[in-house]
Amino acid sequence: QVQLVESGGGLVQPGGSLRLSCAASRSIRNIYVMGWYRQAPGKEREFVASIRWGGGTTTYADSVKGRFTVSGDNAENTVYLQMNSLNPEDTAVYYCYARLGIGTSPYWGQGTQVTVSS
Repeated sequence: QVQLVESGGGLVQPGGSLRLSCAASRSIRNIYVMGWYRQAPGKEREFVASIRWGGGTTTYADSVKGRFTVSGDNAENTVYLQMNSLNPEDTAVYYCYARLGIGTSPYWGQGTQVTVSS
């Protein structure tokens, strides 16, 4: 099992940046994949980005490619989501997730609100 705690959300103006953090309750070295989803009001939860520790493969949704960067710090057991050039369409609750193995059910954090508005 793993517990995930997100932080770093807030209110930012269009064009601004935020960095989200996801602290895991255990070493992330042996976690198969970690990443981020988001859910805007009235919409389904959607994939944002992920990182697989074996090889460090990162994957991004088309809507955030070139603007968002997912990374991890093994020493801190933390995954980050650096978000640049934010626009109002990025407004959502952002959820961290982790899968301990291939095909296993994900663990979720509690979510952190990101609001992009002038």
